[in-house]
Amino acid sequence: MAEEDQRKPHKLTPDQPVSLEELRQLGVFHWKLNADIYETDPELEKIRKDQGYSYMDIISIHKDTLPNYEEKLKRFFEEHLHLDDEIRYILDGQAYFDVRDQEERWIRIAMRKGDLITLPAGIYHRFTLDETNYTKAMRLFVGEPVWKAYNRPADDSDIRKKYVTSLQGC
Repeated sequence: MAEEDQRKPHKLTPDQPVSLEELRQLGVFHWKLNADIYETDPELEKIRKDQGYSYMDIISIHKDTLPNYEEKLKRFFEEHLHLDDEIRYILDGQAYFDVRDQEERWIRIAMRKGDLITLPAGIYHRFTLDETNYTKAMRLFVGEPVWKAYNRPADDSDIRKKYVTSLQGC
């Protein structure tokens, strides 16, 4: 994909859809919510309470709203992991999260308005916009936000080892 536009769908031919169950086996969870009522949505509030997501902010990713837009988009697309779960709720627009499966293949997850996703700590992933070049997302954290990304390779990190161990037997 290095020479191709990262914002395209990049489907395999023939298409190879991945089920929500297959994503769950990787520790990736998804909810479909009503983004039009995110400020008062009882379902979102229940998820936040159940998961302990105490911190929230909103980011608008567009060349007119995000300082250093091109630089940040390149950084988001570098393969990396975090020490904490990554939780994103798309309030408007569209984007992609790419995650690695157990065989190191990329899985592209199309995110649209109303999609909430959690990526587990230690999973290699990357993020990009689609060809609309815009998304508005809620970022959720347990406690204070930690913005540090660890670019691949980070296989020797404790959180990566813990994640890989959690997949064994799946």
